[in-house]
Amino acid sequence: MPLPRLFTPLSLRSVTARNRIAISPMCTYSAIDGFADDWHLVHLGKFAQGGAGIVFVEATAIEARGRITHGDVGIWSDAHVAPLARIASFLSKNGAVPAIQLAHAGRKASMQRPWYGNGPLGEADLARGDKPWDIVAPSPIPLDPGWLVPAELSLDDLAALRQRWREAAQRARAAGFEIIEVHAAHGYLLHEFLSPISNKRTDAYGGDRAARMRFPLEVVETVRAVWPADKPLFVRVSAVDAVDGGWELDDTVAFAKELKARGVDVVDCSSGGIGGSATASGAVPRGLGFQVPFAARVRREAEIATMAVGLIIEPRQAESILEAGDADIIAIGRQALEEPFWPLHAATALGAFGYEDGSWPRQYGWWLERRRRGLEKMRASGALQGL
Repeated sequence: MPLPRLFTPLSLRSVTARNRIAISPMCTYSAIDGFADDWHLVHLGKFAQGGAGIVFVEATAIEARGRITHGDVGIWSDAHVAPLARIASFLSKNGAVPAIQLAHAGRKASMQRPWYGNGPLGEADLARGDKPWDIVAPSPIPLDPGWLVPAELSLDDLAALRQRWREAAQRARAAGFEIIEVHAAHGYLLHEFLSPISNKRTDAYGGDRAARMRFPLEVVETVRAVWPADKPLFVRVSAVDAVDGGWELDDTVAFAKELKARGVDVVDCSSGGIGGSATASGAVPRGLGFQVPFAARVRREAEIATMAVGLIIEPRQAESILEAGDADIIAIGRQALEEPFWPLHAATALGAFGYEDGSWPRQYGWWLERRRRGLEKMRASGALQGL
């Protein structure tokens, strides 16, 4: 039988992933001063052991003031490279393409970790040593009443930020990553430039859609210029704001066309976040695969590869998305937190691989195959009846 499409290799420039399953960048808010540590190695490493083709490090701040919380991973100094290199090396040695998302939180910086409230830093956070810091955005508009008011970025500030992205991309390469994703979604800085909700500038970086796209496109150009020509570049977008007067899917298609023209290989299609958490239920109605139509339309109309994400939890659901031509990559997020070996279980469910054909770590597969045979014998004998 032919391999399910989910398990056919995917080549992007010189990089080949063993399958079309990516682990989404998911913040764990567990770094200290931006440094990844053993938590991040184990957290991400198990996804490589679990069979994913691409594994993304969570949103990684290009500068300290661009962190969402005090617990964000960072790449704003050369000192951050070594612990990230350790992770990239482990992912690669265990069969996954190591990838990293470069990010700046903009007006959503200086927040609480989610389990402390997911709001602006307050007195309880100060008692924990989490002090607020000055934040920046396209316009001096706070996320909500009671949140910090960001300083409006000057033209000199924008030039400095482009340099931060350039340096971050160079460090990502030094650390051994094979894919960079530029984060332009979920209400963070680049999305704030795109959305008319948060961008009220009157200079060349605000106004109509072309002007609002200018800075995000400059960042992409900056990263692409220093990222090796044989390495793929992704951009994550919020395909819709889903609020009146916000960024719409037509805008995303137009943006995707401009991204393609600048050497972007994949558009990662998420949604929401301009006025709050992108992971909370709200403006975009949620159901299985609720963001897949965004990836499908961008893929067809902008003629660029897309990554679909959002409540994709079943193997046959993922396979059907690829078979329909709605996306090129399936991103698994919180389902992987519950089931780190989701790709290998999906392979079994779709009849792609078994325990001892090299897909499972041999340290596991050898034992699991023998257990499988034993369980089959027990079932045949009736020893497992009722279980």
